[in-house]
Amino acid sequence: MMEEIKQNSAKAWLLAARPKTLAAAIVPVLVGCAMAFHDGKFAWRQALACLLFAIMMQIAANLINDLYDYLKGSDGEDRLGPLRATSQGWISESAMKKGIAIVIAAGCLCGLSLLFFTNWKIIFVGIFCVLFAYFYTSGPYPLSYNGLGDIAVVLFFGLVAVGFTYYVQTFEWTCDLTFISIATGLVVNTLLVVNNYRDRETDARSGKRTVIVRFGETFGKYLYLFSGLSAAFISIAVLMLSSNYYAALLLAYVILHIFSWKKLCKINKGKELNVLIGESSRNMLIFAVLLSVALCV
Repeated sequence: MMEEIKQNSAKAWLLAARPKTLAAAIVPVLVGCAMAFHDGKFAWRQALACLLFAIMMQIAANLINDLYDYLKGSDGEDRLGPLRATSQGWISESAMKKGIAIVIAAGCLCGLSLLFFTNWKIIFVGIFCVLFAYFYTSGPYPLSYNGLGDIAVVLFFGLVAVGFTYYVQTFEWTCDLTFISIATGLVVNTLLVVNNYRDRETDARSGKRTVIVRFGETFGKYLYLFSGLSAAFISIAVLMLSSNYYAALLLAYVILHIFSWKKLCKINKGKELNVLIGESSRNMLIFAVLLSVALCV
């Protein structure tokens, strides 16, 4: 039995922030920095600002998701994933709204520090990130409720996060960056696929039309496998085309991902799939580290 958590306490906010998901914010920044380092243009101040901004936006997205899933009735008693703060009463609705505003404001302050190194046009990227955090779960057409979550993750955690991190350090955009960004978005998407695969039945009942709800269990299994493998092989191809044979390091990630996929297929349904959340986060970090090593060496 879980210990009692006082409403609006520090522990309640920590649980609502979902620290285990922050790997999704760290991975794109790490890859973008590794690419900048590879090109001899790594700048630690811009890198730090990007990291803080990404973490704040991830926390904001988690809090928004917590609140609006509760308001939409998606976090019922049949929930299979970790308990949510608003639905459990750990954080009141009014406090959650204030918390979201504070986290977004803190993230924007971190992002605005980049104005010292770049130009005013980056403000539009920041606005896009804030809008993504909001419209992913809420708004008149929430992306995660209409089968667009996977595309949004690849776009935001890939092209936007990796590309922006690289651009503010180098002021360039390359073909290799485009492919590596897409690969990074795909590997981050494995985390979403596990969540949606686990929740496919409860999502269907609550009207949340993820791609796995739309296309079925078998599609979900192979979407997980495809996301990880395509991320690895796109990255390997990019590295090999520039005669970077450290690309072979990424085969370690491929092995780990396949093992996780087999476990997902074996467990198939229920709360036991929560173990794959931790494994997918671990695999994702390993992917980013191996790719970064290959680029930096």
